[in-house]
Amino acid sequence: MVDRSFADLALAALYDALNPWGPGDDFYLGLVMSADSVLDVGCGTGRLLRRARAGGHPGRLVGLDPAAAMLVQARRHGGGVEWVLGDLRTWGRRAGFDLVVMTGHAFQVLVCDEELRQALRVVHEALRPGGRFVFETRNPAARTWETWTPDRVRQITDREGRVVRVRHEVEGPVVGDRVTFAETFDCDTWPAPAVSRTTLRFLDVDALSGFLREAGFTVVDRYGDWARGPLTPAAPEIITVARRASHGSNTS
Repeated sequence: MVDRSFADLALAALYDALNPWGPGDDFYLGLVMSADSVLDVGCGTGRLLRRARAGGHPGRLVGLDPAAAMLVQARRHGGGVEWVLGDLRTWGRRAGFDLVVMTGHAFQVLVCDEELRQALRVVHEALRPGGRFVFETRNPAARTWETWTPDRVRQITDREGRVVRVRHEVEGPVVGDRVTFAETFDCDTWPAPAVSRTTLRFLDVDALSGFLREAGFTVVDRYGDWARGPLTPAAPEIITVARRASHGSNTS
């Protein structure tokens, strides 16, 4: 197995190549550019906020991520953005952001009910009254995980010209709304493959709405794709735009 610190740095350096800029990024960039202050939770390499600053965003931009290796990449390229190591469990600042976003399906790593409730409480506190929380989750009705099979191998090239092979495999049976999978990265010049294991939660619309309502949010828009198409059983995404109520959370 590859040394963990080496793997973290290597995978962070590959992140943007694995996840090239696309329609989802354009969707979020439009929201960021229209908000005076933005908190990006799970900002990764920070490319969304870096693009916003480069595009002339004049306000406060804060990126929060628990992976130090990701923030190494963000700080390497991102002047004028505040990068913070941590997550919503450690975020202790109450600041009146106009917009909080969670991109890249980061919301789905909130696996336990209490973890999810705590995260929503913190987001609620981070927003000014009337501020928006926007995130996406994969639509469980589309059963995306059934395509995560080891025979589907992607190849990408890193900055040094090395070819890295990437494959996914679901581990064990799906348990309720939780799916555990392994993501394996392999390169001929590495001593061994790097393997990342993750459990994601696939909440449906009713469950999402219940958690948001309990935390003091009102859902104002829902889309099934990045073109703002309707949410149907076949839609790949559940894209949620929620607004913080003018008063406190219902969970006090």
